[in-house]
Amino acid sequence: MPSALPDGEPVPADGALPASALAGAADRPLGFYLHVPYCATRCGYCDFNTYTATELRGTGGVLASRDNYAETLVDEIRLARKALGDDPRPVRTVFVGGGTPTLLAAGDLVRMLGAIREEFGLAPDAEVTTEANPESVDPAYLAELRAGGFNRISFGMQSARQHVLKVLDRTHTPGRPEACVAEARAAGFDHVNLDLIYGTPGESDDDWRASLDAAIGAGPDHVSAYALIVEEGTQLARRIRRGEVPMTDDDVHADRYLIAEETLSGAGFSWYEVSNWATSDAGRCLHNELYWRGADWWGAGPGAHSHVGGVRWWNVKHPGAYASALAEGRSPGAGREVLSSEDRRVERILLELRLLDGVPLDLLREEGLAAARRALSEGLLRPEPFEKGHAALTLRGRLLADAVVRDLVD
Repeated sequence: MPSALPDGEPVPADGALPASALAGAADRPLGFYLHVPYCATRCGYCDFNTYTATELRGTGGVLASRDNYAETLVDEIRLARKALGDDPRPVRTVFVGGGTPTLLAAGDLVRMLGAIREEFGLAPDAEVTTEANPESVDPAYLAELRAGGFNRISFGMQSARQHVLKVLDRTHTPGRPEACVAEARAAGFDHVNLDLIYGTPGESDDDWRASLDAAIGAGPDHVSAYALIVEEGTQLARRIRRGEVPMTDDDVHADRYLIAEETLSGAGFSWYEVSNWATSDAGRCLHNELYWRGADWWGAGPGAHSHVGGVRWWNVKHPGAYASALAEGRSPGAGREVLSSEDRRVERILLELRLLDGVPLDLLREEGLAAARRALSEGLLRPEPFEKGHAALTLRGRLLADAVVRDLVD
């Protein structure tokens, strides 16, 4: 089941933010994340805040139904408008994630986007993305999304090998994600991403190369490749604990990452964040860059997290509790925290080090600067950015990013 929410102070019933959160807002981009918590089945590795029909039965009543979910989420968008007051910023990015957003009717997703457009306005070059399960869309569905304002789509491919998909409990068939890329292009989508996972128990190097080759051959302009993380409480964790499938070790993950970098760069993709490659700057995911650079976003939906001007909050997790709060005119926020300047400094280092440009050296304290010089001498940081005042990872540094960042935050 999904992991627990953090602790925090209460969120005001009207969702109001402290004045400090909106200070200087005009200089920061604003995005929206819209969470759709429904899945047809639960994948064995997943601990996201998602629910199948069976898991919801008897626990949320009509309020938890996906049939009226769009209207419930629109209520939170309207609450966001009130909480942000006269903030004049148009929305720069919208990202619909889940779960499986495309279990909702295409018209529902368009309606949710329409509420953002109506309440806030969209920037002229706004990036509007939805995640999609390959088996839950067809050409007509994609055409309706594109006509409704979506211009970027991300398909969960994970692997091209059937036996790997089976371990992950993925329900789509090999070849379907590649077909979806063609259908999305035909519908007029400007940008298409494929998500891949490496390090699944039973996956070989050749399996991983085949997945990369299939993804590249489909013609997306963006590929995300993530190491499988086995979360406690998931079906996959239980299978590994029982000895049914083997655990993949860190050395295998490192080897697979090197294969990804070699294959993707050889096909014209360039990395811009440790797990993300694009064929051009225009192909990058602007919404994720907004997260990595600590900008402002409102997360709407059960369990969604938000951040505005150093204030971070999170919603109640269950769809029934979420809908009940909004039906009663209350914020669905479960808790929040006001980040200190030190919290924000540390988070900038944690996140920006993962980016191609790296993190400004002037964010580091004396101990962190000493660690950065050691990392430079050990080939973990690139010399040229360092000379210009940035700690930016080499390929070897990307493999050891977690260790490097631990030293830099001292």
